[in-house]
Amino acid sequence: MRPAPRAPSGLFPAGPPSRPTYREPHPVTGVGVAVGGGAATVWLLLFGLLGRSVSEYAWWTVAAGGLAWLAALLLVRAGDRGVATGIAIVTAGGWSIAAAVVAVRWASSGDWPLW
Repeated sequence: MRPAPRAPSGLFPAGPPSRPTYREPHPVTGVGVAVGGGAATVWLLLFGLLGRSVSEYAWWTVAAGGLAWLAALLLVRAGDRGVATGIAIVTAGGWSIAAAVVAVRWASSGDWPLW
């Protein structure tokens, strides 16, 4: 007499999974974030160097950051999300630096530098 076969526990699957496995076509990687951050740094630096005063520097940085964020939105939708993440992080940092420069200038001179 043979013992009755036991039902498998599922701990060690015997075949392919019963559901499909979905994978992201463009996974976020550290290299992608670094490439996006480096590109955004160069972009903001080049635009920031166009300004000859604090006011011009701030407005050029705002404009360059806006364009960079548009590129990041396009990359999130149809490209590499890691690169978009790097662009967004560095752009936020660039805007913070520009805001700090404007605040220091405003505090030291008492005159709002952006108008």
